[in-house]
Amino acid sequence: MIKEVRSENDWEAYIREHSPVALFQSWSWGEIVEKAWRLGNFSEDKLTSVAQVAKIDARRGRFLHIRHGPILSSWDRESLSIWVDYFISLAKKERANFIRMSPLIPNTEYNERLFKDFHFRPSPIHAMDGEYCWVLNVDKSEEELLSGMRKTTRYLIRQAEKIGVKIEKSKNPKDLEDFMTLYEMTASRHGFTKHTGIVDEFMEFLKKDQILLFKGYFDKKLLSAALILFYNNQAVYHHSASVDQKIPVNYLLQWEAIKEARKRNKKIYNFWGIAPTDRKTHPWYGLSLFKKGFGGHSLEYMHAHDLPVNRKYLITLAVESFRKIKKRY
Repeated sequence: MIKEVRSENDWEAYIREHSPVALFQSWSWGEIVEKAWRLGNFSEDKLTSVAQVAKIDARRGRFLHIRHGPILSSWDRESLSIWVDYFISLAKKERANFIRMSPLIPNTEYNERLFKDFHFRPSPIHAMDGEYCWVLNVDKSEEELLSGMRKTTRYLIRQAEKIGVKIEKSKNPKDLEDFMTLYEMTASRHGFTKHTGIVDEFMEFLKKDQILLFKGYFDKKLLSAALILFYNNQAVYHHSASVDQKIPVNYLLQWEAIKEARKRNKKIYNFWGIAPTDRKTHPWYGLSLFKKGFGGHSLEYMHAHDLPVNRKYLITLAVESFRKIKKRY
């Protein structure tokens, strides 16, 4: 039986056991979303699966978004069918055009076939929400981590220290003003769509000491900044911004963030999304090269899938397909 989950402790305990990296299914993320349902499938009062569902009103149409979810203890046809039926009913009630799901499950033929059997189709968007990401196991000594880096990356970290780059950590909401200024500049320079709700995200995760703002200075000038989230067993490099310059501030900033993850006893440092190809024309090629220099390995989850509820989905299909081609993803 699917019903609302009211206990944050029960919700988070289930996520920790079955999908600890599912950031967008966290209770705190649900507090940021304008309209969301926290739902659980219960069997004799025991949670067997959960889904945090957001209602999104986009210019291309309304849809239900289950980011990093649903989270199931068993991915089989029977377990998924219960949720699909519920989502379809909810979508029709809320007049949504389609349902978008992106659970963090392996990108296997079995899972692809399972979704296809329920008439889902791959979303016409690029890989996002960390579905293709670069991760580093930080359960090692600092010496081991440094030795596992690309030689150039290791050199630039030491060079930044040598020339006097300073990294500061902050929990002060007032410091977000500096970050947002840099963020606006970065978005304009690279032409990416800006995330909304960054301030709300900072304030919500700050309540549980799960976020830090890292700021990189050289010659007393702020050149780089990043927001790092700490959730369950991982640290997530979630948002960043910088001035276009050649000082290796970003390298030292990442190293300090990695050391903070170790200090908090995290097992994984998640660099978040990378280009799913080595094609040099991909918008994330340079950023991916930077992230890979710190050592680690890629993780690939199944791509987001859409379930059309009515014919208006064709508008989304056309618009997002065009955007993906235009931006060279």
